[in-house]
Amino acid sequence: MSGRIFGASAAALLLIGVPAVAATHSGAGTFAAAVASADRPEADKARDADRKPAEVMAFAGVRPGMKVVELAPGGGYYTRLLSAAVGDRGYVYANSTRASAAVTAWAQSHPNVSLQVTTAGQVVAPEPVDLVWTTQNYHDFKNVKVGDSDAAAATNTAAFAALKPGGIYLINDHAGAVGTGTTQTSTLHRIEEAAVIREVEAAGFRIEARSDILRHPADDHTQKVFETGVRGKTDQFVLRFRKPRTAR
Repeated sequence: MSGRIFGASAAALLLIGVPAVAATHSGAGTFAAAVASADRPEADKARDADRKPAEVMAFAGVRPGMKVVELAPGGGYYTRLLSAAVGDRGYVYANSTRASAAVTAWAQSHPNVSLQVTTAGQVVAPEPVDLVWTTQNYHDFKNVKVGDSDAAAATNTAAFAALKPGGIYLINDHAGAVGTGTTQTSTLHRIEEAAVIREVEAAGFRIEARSDILRHPADDHTQKVFETGVRGKTDQFVLRFRKPRTAR
């Protein structure tokens, strides 16, 4: 499916005053059917206790009929969940810079999903969307050069253009220690929450809420996220940004 391609300021924001949503999100039960679907691989279900998909989707405001761009879907863990959650009236445009056999296979049997092969920094959809979603990828965007900046900056601009006025940009990633900023994106594969907020707000978004659902206080932020013992148990932030309803 062809689509429109989007891509090519704020001072440092104190997290004080940004709403933190409680770890138990109302509405998570709405996604019980999607999470329990017999279509999902057992390997996906084994990861649910750590990733808490029902709570994350509830926090993002996912609902039936939504049009969603999922950035960097990887093996399709959330592609499969989002396609079930948005239902037959919704659609998931999975944007990846490389072919994904898993996402392609899912799309072949689920007509509300397609894989859009993109270049770094692009957001591709044939229509304005309600939600742009990325999980555990933002730090990687920082490691790819796009023009005079990086793919994170290009992606933020492109996400803003792709969304309907009032649309949501959901970012989940591995937390870096306070003060580390973007210095560990290619080493520990972490990024400081405040740095993400600054960058995304600079693209025109406003931080609406942050969730503690994936926080792990035992993680001291010193290990690479793939290390045994911390893998799957990293301290993570979940941020919900909104495109102003007056924006075009």
